[in-house]
Amino acid sequence: MSEELIELGAYIESATPDAVFSAAVTRGELTVQCAPEGIVSLLTFLRDDPGCRFTTLVDICGVDWPEREKRFDVVYHLLSMQANQRVRVKVAVREDQIVPSVIGVFPAADWFERECFDMYGVMFSGHPDLRRLLTDYGFRGHPMRKDFPTTGYVEVRYDEAEKRVVYEPVNLVQEYRLFDFMSPWEGAEYILPGDEKTEKKGAA
Repeated sequence: MSEELIELGAYIESATPDAVFSAAVTRGELTVQCAPEGIVSLLTFLRDDPGCRFTTLVDICGVDWPEREKRFDVVYHLLSMQANQRVRVKVAVREDQIVPSVIGVFPAADWFERECFDMYGVMFSGHPDLRRLLTDYGFRGHPMRKDFPTTGYVEVRYDEAEKRVVYEPVNLVQEYRLFDFMSPWEGAEYILPGDEKTEKKGAA
């Protein structure tokens, strides 16, 4: 199978030189590195070419690399049911860069691109309805970015007095606790609630 994938990668690379940077087999799957401006033509080729026939778009997801100049990878997973093969297409983009939408090639990309925008903030040009999908309309930030705080920026609750949903700054009810994960019966240096009763019985 790996030999077939290597040959397929070489075929894709030679047939689409303007779009593809490289093609390599990684962990048993073919991975193709593509330029953002070439993603539409590449996916069209992968779908329509008789030697590829990747007619099913399985997923579009994002990967955050904060230390890189091109911070995000937009990753497309395609399946050829006729050939029983998969291909992964990666597009590296800067934080301010816009990726062409592939809805015209795969209509199923609609919500995948919306999710990628919602979670990572990646913009897609030509998308007919690029709104948040998993978070609320007033949500601040993009929660899958690695610099997004675990607590978020705002919290949502229903205000009984105002009879509506309100947004407020995050207010932690307690500080983060330090857990030592030690058994309370073996070596703990603090007194747990109830321990004082045992000490009194022992003294009696």
